[in-house]
Amino acid sequence: MAYRMFEGKEHASIYQMYRFTPPDEVKNIILQYLDKKKGQPHVLAVDLGCGTGQNTRLMAPHFQQVVGIDISECQVEEARAVPGHPNITYRQGTAEDLPFPDGSVDLLTAASAAHWFDQSRFLAEAGRVLKPRGCMALLCFTLDNARLHYQDCGEQLDHIYKEMKQELSPYASTPVAASQNKLEDLYSAIPFPDKERVEGIWVKLPVSVRNLMGFTKSFSMFQAYKRKDPQMAEDLLLKTQKRFLEKMGVTSPDTKMELEIEYYCVLASKPQ
Repeated sequence: MAYRMFEGKEHASIYQMYRFTPPDEVKNIILQYLDKKKGQPHVLAVDLGCGTGQNTRLMAPHFQQVVGIDISECQVEEARAVPGHPNITYRQGTAEDLPFPDGSVDLLTAASAAHWFDQSRFLAEAGRVLKPRGCMALLCFTLDNARLHYQDCGEQLDHIYKEMKQELSPYASTPVAASQNKLEDLYSAIPFPDKERVEGIWVKLPVSVRNLMGFTKSFSMFQAYKRKDPQMAEDLLLKTQKRFLEKMGVTSPDTKMELEIEYYCVLASKPQ
């Protein structure tokens, strides 16, 4: 089944503004795995479901060429608008039909995207395009245990954010649940004997109240709520922001707090 959830120009713009770049801790785990399993040279990385290119740009310094692929032309246009990476190419396309010859890709990555793929077709394509000992790295974060920190009111902020997520939860699709379950089904289906899942990669990110609301806007479940009732969706964000500011004892939505979230990564290496 194909999911087309992030294609509008407004949504792509929100994605570019507010989505986090994956942390160096995760990038280093991926590159160390690739070094161990395949070794140099690192010629071609392909970032699937690349969105506006945060993960694509993170990989660019470590490969001769990086290609970002996304089903949404609006997302690809936003990614192309970011200057400074001459070895990156962006293309519109899908993870299930890749425009690469057999055995030509060193690394396939997907950041917060693999849960949207058609599992069997994607894995078949991965097996086709990866070089012998080439690697797959599917990374994501989970918000189930996310924690907010600001002076001594972190627990209260956690409660406010949890209540907002509960209001959005009826609009979450099945693939979102798969991502929060750390891609268990996809991991089990990977046919390569050499595979592992790295969990518990806790990362602390400074984020303003305003940007946390923007990050929430980028969620597919928020966009689904907004399509059903635009005013109620916006009111939910405004109400949550107001509650945050009151609890923090500040007036500016640009006040920074700390968001602590768990990343995980599914790694696999194609046999020789």
